[in-house]
Formats: sequence, C-alpha cells, structure tokens
Amino acid sequence: MQNDSGQQRLRELGSGRILPLLWRFAWPALVTMTLNNLYNAIDRIYIGHGCGQEAIAGLTLTTPIMMVMGAFGPLIGVGSGTIISIKLGQKDMAGAERTLGQCVALKLLLGVTVAPVLFLCLGPILRAMAGGGVTDAALRQGRLYLDIVVLFHFLAHLAFGLSACMRSEGSPVSAMRCMMVGAFANLLLDPIFIFDRIPVGNVSLPGLGLGVAGAAWATNLAMALAALAALHHYTGGRSVVRLRLRNVRIYRDLAPRVLAIGLSPFLMQFVGSTINFSLNHAFAHWCGTPEEGTVQIAAFGIFQTVAMLFFMPSMGVQQGFGPIIGYNWGARNLARVRRSLDLSIGITSAIVAAACAAQMLLARPLAWCIADAPGITDAGAFAIRIGNCMIWCIGLNVAATTYFQSVGRPRSAILLSLLRQFIVLLPCVWILPRVLPVPPVLAVWLSLPFSDFVAFLATIPPILRERRALVRGAS
Repeated sequence: MQNDSGQQRLRELGSGRILPLLWRFAWPALVTMTLNNLYNAIDRIYIGHGCGQEAIAGLTLTTPIMMVMGAFGPLIGVGSGTIISIKLGQKDMAGAERTLGQCVALKLLLGVTVAPVLFLCLGPILRAMAGGGVTDAALRQGRLYLDIVVLFHFLAHLAFGLSACMRSEGSPVSAMRCMMVGAFANLLLDPIFIFDRIPVGNVSLPGLGLGVAGAAWATNLAMALAALAALHHYTGGRSVVRLRLRNVRIYRDLAPRVLAIGLSPFLMQFVGSTINFSLNHAFAHWCGTPEEGTVQIAAFGIFQTVAMLFFMPSMGVQQGFGPIIGYNWGARNLARVRRSLDLSIGITSAIVAAACAAQMLLARPLAWCIADAPGITDAGAFAIRIGNCMIWCIGLNVAATTYFQSVGRPRSAILLSLLRQFIVLLPCVWILPRVLPVPPVLAVWLSLPFSDFVAFLATIPPILRERRALVRGAS
C-alpha cells in the first residue's frame, strides 16, 4: 500500500496541476523553513526580553560561525535531495536509496570533522569579528553559547538533510512534522532553561535560570529530538525511499555530483557568514565606543531575525517548486518545467513585495517583539526599514537560483547566489562608508538595499535566455 501511495505521488509530480501541487509541497516546506529559523529566533526573543543588550549582541556575534556550520547542511542535504528527485524521475529507485544512505554517512562525517575544528577556533574568530568595538560582556555571552552548541550541531544537520530528502521524494508533510518536533521542543524548553521564574497565568513556576547557556542546551535537546523523528520516518516503513544500513556509505560516483549541486546553497550560506562577519566588524569599527557598537550589532541581530522570518514564505515556495522542476527535468517534460519557472518567479516576486511593505509599516512593533529595551528597539526598527527597503526586487534572483539548482546546473546557481551577497554587497560594506556623504554607520546599512537592486538587474538576462531555451526545447 505504501509503495502504491508513493508511486501516485511521483505520478502527480509529472502530471498533476501545478498550482495545487505547489500548494501541497509549499505549505509544509514553508512551515518547515520557518521552524528551522525559529531555533535562532526563539533564542533571540527570550534572550532579548530577559538577558539584556549584551546577550543579544553576543548572540548576534555568533551568527557568522553558526552560518558556517549551517552551510555544510545544504551542501549535503540540497544536493542529495536534488539527486533523489532526478533519480525518481528516471525510475531509478536503487540510485535514490544509495543517495539517501550517502546523505546520512556524510552528515555523520561532518559531525566528527568540521565541528571540532571550529570549536578550537572560536575565541580568535569572535575577537576578530568584534575588533575591540563591543563590550567584554557581549563577547563572553557569545562564547558561552557557542561552546555548548558547536559540538552538537551535527544533529541539526542530520534532521535538516533528511527533511530535504523527504520533500524530494514527495513527502513534504513528513518533513514538516520532523521540524515541528524540534521547533516546538525548543519553544517549550527555552524558558525553562533560560529564566529563574516562568510566569504561567497567575502563577510563577521555577526555571533553571541558566541564561544564554540555557538557550544553548535547549537548542541541543530540540535538535536531537528532530533528528530522531527524521530517522524514524526513514526506518519506520512510511517513506518512498528506504534508508538501509548497507547503503550508509560514501559512493565515489555519487558524492562529487551531490556536493557540486549542493555547492550553490553552501556558498550562499558561507558567503552569508562572511557578510555577517563583515557587517559586525564594520559596525564595531565605525561606531565611536564599544557601547555604541554593541547597540548597532544588537540592532543588526534584530534586523536578521525579522528579515529571515519574512523571507521564509519565498523560500517555502522555492522548496515547493524544487521537486516539481527536478522531477520534470529528469523526465524531460520541458513545457512543464517552463510553466513551473514562470509561476515560481511570479509568486516569489509577489511574496517579497508584500514582505517589504509589511516591514516598512510595522518596523517598530516587530523590533519590540525581539527586544524591549527602548534604545535597542529604536535602533532595530531603523535597521529593519533601511535594510529591507529594496527586498521587493529580489524574487527574480531567488527563483532563478532555485531553478538552476533544481535542474542540476550548479555553476549557474552558484554565480547567481554569489551575486547579491558577495560580488556586490561585500565590497559595498567597506567602500560606501568612505565615499558617501553620510555618517559611516548609515552607509553600511545602505549597502544592503543597493546590493538587492543590482542583483535584480543582473539576473534578468540569464533567466530570459533560459526561458527561451525551454520554449524551444518543448516545441
């Protein structure tokens, strides 16, 4: 019965109506992506309301390091998911199962290699990022959080990677359920571990009172539960592609292709880490005192949290389109690929335009939701408005990157993913404060909307060429 159900899902990828199929894939993917980002958002909200500006600034300083660790997740998970979609479109079930087994093997290898190396380098990285421009208390809080989280982060990689494989096999709801386990566990555990007293109605319950360390331990436990839920899906007889112990190994013919496809989101997140590092360092450099630098970095943390939550709907749509495009590309149904690409661009552009308008109008209440100290709230609201004022135009770049990634053309996807955050933004962070006739800190903020607009203009020619090629190929 399960096999019949799985085959029906695969047939729908190739022939079902695209919009209903997108909705079926996108809403669980949207929930999943939002839940993924809630790990950091929940930590920042609780810490911002209970531990002070040094704590939220310290947590912001950890973001580049967490992004470096997180970058290895899509390197393996997205590449494996794309190959699984293509293998299923080609009716190669054995190849899909080998890809799944290799995904688990690579995640375990990641946990025993990359994490220990990063752990040994935490102190110098944090000090270099701060550059003497933040308070010692903020640095101590950031180091405390990282010391606890880094060595257990492979559990999150395992959960997120297997969730990507679930979406690729046509099981987006299962992927969503897996992530819900971890996110809701984190939501419940954070106040217990962070605060001394937890208000519940008219009573106050005792908590562990661990502060930032409590947020880290709550995150570790939530990641472990999500990983167990993902493994249960693939070992409990409910999946289309089965996880078999004999397949948990690295294959010479599969690993290079998986890593090549996953290189685009890996580089995008790794470059995002570099950008975060540079922005933190730029704010610390251009602010007059460590206290002012701490406020700006805390405001940057608020901006990041809000921006990612509003960006999630567009990413959910892309996660929904990915399996549809990948399967039909593998089946050589180019007319259906072209229709999916058109819908992807249109829907994603509408979503980011709505997200832009909402953040412009609601910047201050959104900032207050993250941190309620008056100075931090005002700085966060300013950051939200100026940093996100041009995100209405990035939908084309996001959709184009996902398209090239889904059809197994990593070089094009890599170039587009690097365009916005590396080729344009990184130089602007350091050049604009020296050339614009405005305060340097304001110039640093202006580099964000400038890079959004340039990336939009540069994405138009390649996506038009690709669409024309799809039309010719389908005729």
